[in-house]
Amino acid sequence: MRSKTKIHKNRELRELTIERILALPPKLAWEGWTKPEHITRWWGPKLWTTTVFEMDVRPGGIWRYSLKSDDIIGEEAFCKAVYQEVTEPFTLVYTDSFTDKDWNVVENSEMLTTVQFEQTTNGTKLSIVTRFASAEELENAEAMGMIEGFNDAFDRLEEYLETSTGGLMDTVTSKDGTKIAYEKLGNGPAVILISSAVADHSDAAQLAQLLGTHYTVYNYDRRGRGQSSDVAPYSVQREIEDIEALIQKAGGSACLFGSSSGAVLALEAASRLGDQVSKLYLYEPPFIINGSRKPLPTEYVHHLNTLNQAGRRSEAVEYFMSEALGIPEEYIGYMKADPSWQAMESISHTIAYDGMIMGDTQSGKPLPTDRWKVNVPTLIMTGENSEPLFHESAKALTELLPFVESQTLPGQDHSAVVMAPSILVKTIVDYDIVREEK
Repeated sequence: MRSKTKIHKNRELRELTIERILALPPKLAWEGWTKPEHITRWWGPKLWTTTVFEMDVRPGGIWRYSLKSDDIIGEEAFCKAVYQEVTEPFTLVYTDSFTDKDWNVVENSEMLTTVQFEQTTNGTKLSIVTRFASAEELENAEAMGMIEGFNDAFDRLEEYLETSTGGLMDTVTSKDGTKIAYEKLGNGPAVILISSAVADHSDAAQLAQLLGTHYTVYNYDRRGRGQSSDVAPYSVQREIEDIEALIQKAGGSACLFGSSSGAVLALEAASRLGDQVSKLYLYEPPFIINGSRKPLPTEYVHHLNTLNQAGRRSEAVEYFMSEALGIPEEYIGYMKADPSWQAMESISHTIAYDGMIMGDTQSGKPLPTDRWKVNVPTLIMTGENSEPLFHESAKALTELLPFVESQTLPGQDHSAVVMAPSILVKTIVDYDIVREEK
């Protein structure tokens, strides 16, 4: 059941306050309010369509939009907002005014709006405080249906984000208090899915669904991503503790599936958590152990942190793409035009986390012989069409681990988690069947 909208009116201060608890985490509610691709799906009353002409969410930035009724009359209103304060994901302050079609501000229509996003046990408390130019303007706005309009908009926001994200996920609490969000699917032995860099649980959604026909799958957002929270400073040990919290939720023992740098995190977890990890499924750990790929710069993690601390998130993603993935500059320009680029920007601070997990295993030197002590069955999978470094990585790791099997998946590449989840599931299930028959 959706919570009720609360209204407070203060005629003396010329303020109207509208509050609502949304069953969404603050980060998601923030994105729904600050990204054009989202806000056009819910902003305004029911049966009205929003068009965003400009949305530059930063102090001094402009938001220009129109609201048009969907009936035969087609009434249309134009508005222009100027952001005064942007503190992600807690506070937005902006002046909002009605304009004509040429964006000239209508006299005495300016409203100062403060939107606050406060985490609660049930989601996010969203508070909108609007201060009008006069008490009469406040009364006029109420008479024109402003309260009903916001109530409609809250319903639409909650419904839209629930539909597009699957709603609020369950959480476990890691040792440092970080809330780790996860989805649980299926029945059978527990398998925890560990995502790669710049990915959250949604990348493995189909893989989780398919694996769920054979296993109990825990598909989670690593700290700092999706619906999981984060506590600074970061350390690899804290991510291990996140996995341990999920294992305890699963009953004290689980298999781990990891892709790319997530595979190395799975390997690290198996080494540190002992018999809490019963089996490993690793897809293409991205070691650079010879001349098959240019090594990462020694200042890689430091430079990523510097870019993120300066708010240069797009540059951080670009640095990762060029240095870690080896993507040519001419292709990165096209990638920036894709909506997925913004999603990667939102979690760009976690790219350094994966850099710390990889350590010096992307330096062009052989893998260390004493880093991992893993004594559980391990399946290493590599796509036939993947770059040589992944095949070299699988070969090197196979020589280090005691109970390991390596398989090459015909026709696949590094994108198999998203593009070929059924192939991965069949490979894992067949591997387990053969092991049980021995």
